[in-house]
Amino acid sequence: MKIVPDTSVVIDGRITNLIDTGEYNGAHIIIPEAVVAELEAQANQGREIGFSGLTELQELCKLAEQGIISIEFVGVRPTLEQVKLASGGEIDALIRKVAIDYGARFITSDVVQSEVAKAKGIDVLYLKPQVEDFTPLAIDQFFDEHTIAVYLKERAKPVARKGTIQKTETMTLRDQLCTEYELRMIAQEILERAKRDPDGFIEIEKRGVTVVQIGSMRISITRRPFSDGMEITAVRPIVDLSLDDYSEADLIKQMLRGEKPGILITGPPGCGKTTLAQAIATYLCDEGVIIKTMEQPREMLVPDQITQYTALDGSMANTADVLLLVRPDFVIFDELRRNEDFEVFADMRLAGIGMIGIIHAVSPHEALQRFADRLDFSVLAQIFGSMIYVRDGQIHQICSTAFSMKVPEGIDSDMQIRPVTTVSDVKTNLPIFEIFRYGTETIVLPVEEGEEPENSEKYVPPEETVMHAEQREEPVEEKPSDDEEPDEEEEDTNAWSITERDIQREIGRYTGGEVTVEMLSATKAVVYIDDRDVPAAIGKGGKNIAAIVNKVGVGIDIRPSSELAKKVKALSPGSPDREELTLGDGLQVRIDKKQLSIISPDNTGKIVDVFAGREYLFTATVNDSGEIHLAKNSTIAQEMLRRYNEGEPIRLKTV
Repeated sequence: MKIVPDTSVVIDGRITNLIDTGEYNGAHIIIPEAVVAELEAQANQGREIGFSGLTELQELCKLAEQGIISIEFVGVRPTLEQVKLASGGEIDALIRKVAIDYGARFITSDVVQSEVAKAKGIDVLYLKPQVEDFTPLAIDQFFDEHTIAVYLKERAKPVARKGTIQKTETMTLRDQLCTEYELRMIAQEILERAKRDPDGFIEIEKRGVTVVQIGSMRISITRRPFSDGMEITAVRPIVDLSLDDYSEADLIKQMLRGEKPGILITGPPGCGKTTLAQAIATYLCDEGVIIKTMEQPREMLVPDQITQYTALDGSMANTADVLLLVRPDFVIFDELRRNEDFEVFADMRLAGIGMIGIIHAVSPHEALQRFADRLDFSVLAQIFGSMIYVRDGQIHQICSTAFSMKVPEGIDSDMQIRPVTTVSDVKTNLPIFEIFRYGTETIVLPVEEGEEPENSEKYVPPEETVMHAEQREEPVEEKPSDDEEPDEEEEDTNAWSITERDIQREIGRYTGGEVTVEMLSATKAVVYIDDRDVPAAIGKGGKNIAAIVNKVGVGIDIRPSSELAKKVKALSPGSPDREELTLGDGLQVRIDKKQLSIISPDNTGKIVDVFAGREYLFTATVNDSGEIHLAKNSTIAQEMLRRYNEGEPIRLKTV
């Protein structure tokens, strides 16, 4: 009997299986050169299916040497033009022509190839995908009920990770080293199974790497040049939980039914994020909700009613376009990593689709930072109303998001009202993070619980500390009293002198002019340098000044030397130590060496806008003493005094 196999059956190893069963003993196998050329091209591209097909041809040659079959290579290699038209069926046409010329039976596992051959009157044997009765894979021998992952590398001992989500350990499975030949046989078997098993598919195939999903097992196969040697990594889940197995199940169900059905699941790798997402998907499916998934690779174990989508033409944006037409109630987006993933997630959520996103992050803080760096923080509350932090297979924290206009907590009191996204703990209803814009940076600021410790400094981001330092009130350092012991005072003075020299040396790298250091306390200093050198000393995003602060261990405010000149002039002999101005309408201004205070007892505790004539100057909160405090030398204070001296009325308006 003459047989012509096409590329598909050579790759999946079905010919040698048929010969082993005795069905094709003594057959004459005719291999078209077009098949060899196609397998060679795939192998040259580093594709595992190319190597698998070449291995199958080698096995056929061995069977021919044993006299079980005879083999012949016929035909001509395809031209470059035919290779370019391979996707249109040009190579397949060459293979079919060989079957016609030799009057042979044509064997294929490609349904399109089978139908075309039937249409041309060729004797065709179509090998359907095998649905059941699969034998165990060779890689299964390395797994037991406690194994999470297996790592096989040529010239190395096989290693497995065993245990539970809460605790795992790595152990060597045998002393014998893995060989390249052994791994190639295992890889070929895996690819054959992926081709034949309805629950198997090749998820990713690029030069040097192939990722296969077979049932619940994800297998990565790498070879040179991508890796320094052949390696097979197989991972499988060991836990399958329902949503009711979690203690916070009722709260999660309430979140899914809420007005803002956007949920972010975060946690470190391997902590159980996907397991929780699977439980949520199964619950929604049982409730009659239309749900889809977006995954690359597709590794979630969900009911058959849930369709699992991957990247269309390599882009999740294309997948989103399709899903917006399908209009599901919920979409689970597994593993947000690229900028495009975050944009697609946000776009679909704002389009009205319930979204559940999974993102790798060691802590909630890092997860929020990854989102805030890619999207406008003011819409985060609309993108995801809740965030679930998972660790060691358990839900450790559930947070909710809200947007408001306010002064952020833990920041200098002189900061103006601004948009703030607040992240609060659902159980305690206490804020734990605030996200806001400060200068040119988006800040994700943890909100400290309880009262601030004595002598603690408010958090001020480095960039705005420098660029807007003149808008903050300078702390007044008390001079040591005469009762203090001389030795202690001398010790402090020496320590401060050493710190001053360290600061002068570090700042001096960024300026050729004079560096004036004013120590306000043991942990705070103000440095005056040439106006033109301030940006260089600060660095992009405060990078340079942050490095200096970490090195000397002292908080530093960098000021232009022109500000020092104004300060010296204001404190020169003959200058009044205190001055009071009456503005009318119950307003007074008190000016001393350091501070300018606006006194308005009628507005105690209120937020007010300050105007000079009809022009807005700034917004501030009147404290419990009925006063607003500004640094005397700040730009805004000087502007207000200039307007007052020019005769413009100063007035307050409650917000």
